[in-house]
Amino acid sequence: MNTRKKPDWLKIQLPKDVNYSLVNDVIKKHKLHTICVSGKCPNMGECWDAGTATLMILGNICTRSCKFCAVSTGRPLAPDAQEPENVAKSVQLLQLKHVVLTSVDRDDLPDGGAQHWADTITAIKNQNPDTTIETLIPDFDGNTQHIDMVIAAAPNIISHNLETVERLTKTIRNRARYERSLAVLKHISQSGIVSKSGLMVGLGETYDEIIQTMQHLRANGVQILTIGQYLQPTKNHIEVSEYVNPDIFASYKQEGLLMGFRVVESNPLVRSSYHAEKHV
Repeated sequence: MNTRKKPDWLKIQLPKDVNYSLVNDVIKKHKLHTICVSGKCPNMGECWDAGTATLMILGNICTRSCKFCAVSTGRPLAPDAQEPENVAKSVQLLQLKHVVLTSVDRDDLPDGGAQHWADTITAIKNQNPDTTIETLIPDFDGNTQHIDMVIAAAPNIISHNLETVERLTKTIRNRARYERSLAVLKHISQSGIVSKSGLMVGLGETYDEIIQTMQHLRANGVQILTIGQYLQPTKNHIEVSEYVNPDIFASYKQEGLLMGFRVVESNPLVRSSYHAEKHV
């Protein structure tokens, strides 16, 4: 386990608002999963205090074992047929103006879970016509027919995280490929739906590699970018190589805006869905 002392800029505010309890109660009642909990997100308190959460569909067991991710790996259960309606009902109960959906990788399913994705988006729209929707999707092994099932459901934003630079992809991303993720993002961009991606730093990459990766994302049509500090979730995950100074994050944001990204969220505690409601 990484024993390097965390700097002051990585201190996290504990939840204190009543909305935190409301979100927690609804999630438990409807047996929902959130990446907030499964991914040990440092912004959980802030987001839940604000009455928002990123809901994770298709269970909480992933078929991949990426070296950075806190989500459990194993053999998932069959998709819950009632989940789309349960998610839609929970969005209504929480009175969300914007909802973020993500999922584990489901390489065990013939369509990677694409139909379940589409059903969930449709159910949310039917019960919550004024709620905007962001989806953070897996790569579906690059199968454009499966990606098109999500696109056809017409969320407002489709995000797919590149996670890291090309040199480190094979080290930390199980089964995923750098070029394939770029192709997925290009396909989303060409559909006309707003495309988004996220990067982690502190894994051993260089400044120039991040800049090059940002250029690759822009060249494939990505409009929104998040950059945050990698934090080692357990001793079994890859160690933090560096705690990147906030000034470097500010530089990434400046460079990204000059490249033409519409939005760049770049800060040590930023995660994929951070301030997502502002990106629509």
